[in-house]
Amino acid sequence: MMIISIASGKGGTGKTLVAVSLALSIENVQFLDCDVEEPNSHIFLKPKILERKSVYVSIPKIDENLCNHCKKCSEFCEYNAIVVVPNKTIVFPELCHNCGGCMLVCPQKAISEEEKKIGVVEKGFAENLEFVGGRLTVGEPRPIPVIDKVKNEILPNKNVIIDSPPGTSCPVIASIYGCDYCILVTEPTPFGLHDLKLMVETVKKMNIKFGVIVNKAGLGNKEVYKYCREEKIPILLEIPYSRRIAELYSSGIPFIKEIKEWKNKFLSLFKDLKESLTS
Repeated sequence: MMIISIASGKGGTGKTLVAVSLALSIENVQFLDCDVEEPNSHIFLKPKILERKSVYVSIPKIDENLCNHCKKCSEFCEYNAIVVVPNKTIVFPELCHNCGGCMLVCPQKAISEEEKKIGVVEKGFAENLEFVGGRLTVGEPRPIPVIDKVKNEILPNKNVIIDSPPGTSCPVIASIYGCDYCILVTEPTPFGLHDLKLMVETVKKMNIKFGVIVNKAGLGNKEVYKYCREEKIPILLEIPYSRRIAELYSSGIPFIKEIKEWKNKFLSLFKDLKESLTS
């Protein structure tokens, strides 16, 4: 069994297009939507949701009857999530990273923890495909706890496809960490090349095997191909810049269901990746 993450340096390159197409082309598969701030894979997979779990984080709760406003908690907190003013200690939950250090340093034992809901994890099925998706509550700044809960649902006896968030920030790191292979989706444009380079450096530092899929091939220029050739990065697949594919995508229809030969191409890609990892 393999865990394959689909990532991209920028949004709009076709990351979900590739993730959904690959998942629908193989057997015994579990699909994880870790783009919890803007999940959209459900639009294409249309899973029947059978279970929902709320995601909580722990935040400090101050007992003002015990607190003597010594400021040890605020001095300890690296993220300025606790501020002590005359006669009151104020908690900013959005800044808290749930380390629990403020409780440990409080000499008055005036700090306990309370739970705050920040999102939800949904589980279900789209035909034979098992779907797990996370959804961050609007306005919450920390997607990683939700991503972690989504990844906790990984089954060891399934091939796992992870649809990662765009960019190269912490949510992406959390999504691709521990995967066997990372497919980087790019487009042959200056913006696509710029952000692809950032993502390549990221996966290299994480020591993750990777290759590139060029989406919207035929658009833009050849600089992406030149870069991959110079860096000896394998180009796994090219998906053409196609009005038909765009129309299907905008209608929420996976294009491999209408353009049948592409299912075989994604299946062959999966088999090649599996062979390369086991050889």
